[in-house]
Amino acid sequence: MDEHRHLDMQALALRVREHILRMSTGGGCFTGASLSCADIIVYLYASGRFRLGPAYINDPDRDRVFLSKGHDVPALYATLAELGFFPVERLKNHLHPLDHLYWHPNRQVPGVEFFSGSLGHLPAVGLGVAYHLKLKGSKSHVIVVVGDGELNEGSVWECLLVASAYRMDNLIFVVDRNAFQANMRTEELIPLEPLEDKWKAFGCHVVRVNGHDFTDLDRGFSELEKVTGRPKAIICDTVRGKGVPSLQERADRWFCNFTAEEVEDLIKELRGHAAAQLRTPGDVVR
Repeated sequence: MDEHRHLDMQALALRVREHILRMSTGGGCFTGASLSCADIIVYLYASGRFRLGPAYINDPDRDRVFLSKGHDVPALYATLAELGFFPVERLKNHLHPLDHLYWHPNRQVPGVEFFSGSLGHLPAVGLGVAYHLKLKGSKSHVIVVVGDGELNEGSVWECLLVASAYRMDNLIFVVDRNAFQANMRTEELIPLEPLEDKWKAFGCHVVRVNGHDFTDLDRGFSELEKVTGRPKAIICDTVRGKGVPSLQERADRWFCNFTAEEVEDLIKELRGHAAAQLRTPGDVVR
């Protein structure tokens, strides 16, 4: 990945996180998880690897992103707005009764491929779409973003059995591995590790990356691009609340509804932390 694109995505991810914080008032949103997957969503849409963007919105051969962990939709709304799917000003309508920018994805919002909210449903939807595209001879990819807590849903693993049986190499699962499920750590509730081995056992080619490092994300997706004959999974190690130190890795910052003043203070904290990271390269996930 060239340095210019890398810096562009860093700047975009910062703006996306600012929007997430602004959507964390007036009723609130799932702030911590949205911050954890912001870099993943930005990479999918802005890296240039996939056919995603306003120019492809009605293209039958576009790539498709299904946000199965639908409560992270502020990260998706913000990315879509910043990339021109709809005006950025519309983000101010979040939770307004006369708009569709709500707590979970709605297909009435340009760029949203499918409704979600009930966890564990969209892996099967993505599989069905991927199978349809393969039957048509399309080269399109279907990318399903799932949460780690969501992996407790048996429907996810049932879907993988079918995806493996039908050698669905146009289907990519992206796991936001922030190590929290609602207000508990996953390993304290229902342990998931060794997570890579589980995905491999269900027939997937698996890579694991730092979900906040665009270079590492690029490495992971580059490896998956070479794989044929099986579904693919990329496990992205992330930090809940990433970018705002006072919110990071806090079980009580699952759903947040801040005052307008608190939001402005958090945005200042976000910007200050981002500036410090630019001066101190080599940020690590854990």
